[in-house]
Amino acid sequence: MKFSLRSILALFLGITSFAVFAQETNEELAKIAQNPLGNIMSFPFQNNTNFNYGPYKRVQDILNIQPIIPFFNGRLITRTIIPLQWQPENSPSGTVFGLSDIQFAAVYSPKTKGVMIGLGPIVSFPTGSATLGSQKWSAGPCFVILAMPGHWVFGVLANNLWSFAGNSDRADYNQMLIQYFINYNIKKGLYITMAPIITANWEASAGQQWLVPFGLGIGKVFKIGGKLPLNIQLAGFYNAIRPDYAPDWTVRVQAQVMLPTSILKKKK
Repeated sequence: MKFSLRSILALFLGITSFAVFAQETNEELAKIAQNPLGNIMSFPFQNNTNFNYGPYKRVQDILNIQPIIPFFNGRLITRTIIPLQWQPENSPSGTVFGLSDIQFAAVYSPKTKGVMIGLGPIVSFPTGSATLGSQKWSAGPCFVILAMPGHWVFGVLANNLWSFAGNSDRADYNQMLIQYFINYNIKKGLYITMAPIITANWEASAGQQWLVPFGLGIGKVFKIGGKLPLNIQLAGFYNAIRPDYAPDWTVRVQAQVMLPTSILKKKK
């Protein structure tokens, strides 16, 4: 039996029952994709390419695989970040590739009107090597707040991780992350986005703690086969405040697949 790419895609679309998304417009799906507390399964593949990194001004690349799975009708949202990193060695040439530290967050999102909130724990696992990871177990709080009035989606995601176990020869880990996001949806699934990631390393010396980027991006939602939503995004950021040897610029490319939570439910 011969299978074409088209027949395989049709089979996949049929099995996973995407009729629910077929009823949504691309504009509506764009806002759904931009909601970190939405009651859908989401699989973003986010690639960040950092330029002029390190003393030799080289290129660093980090691919974050970030499955987002909701439970209990969207009241509990889980997000796992699996980073694959291409790390330049401290030399004019040579690169180390591998898995960095995996992070897992689970936030509770109560029913609200207007403003949505989520609060829960985040844990970092020492899955990275001595070169690519902290070699520390870390944990802390995670918080999300957002609103979606009209064509807009805006909010803030923040967390702070403190190390509590791991390699005693490595420095303690105490780092904050803040990502504010401002999206304006234009039409036909096209949107403008601003979503830089600000970090603060509280263990670093004065003047070396903050990384503060500024930038913009553009994105669009498509339907593959008229049913499967795919969100594509391209953005660029300049690191206005940065530690020594941090990159000057970052280019982010992201592809996000969305699936209905109904495929997890048992058929009666």
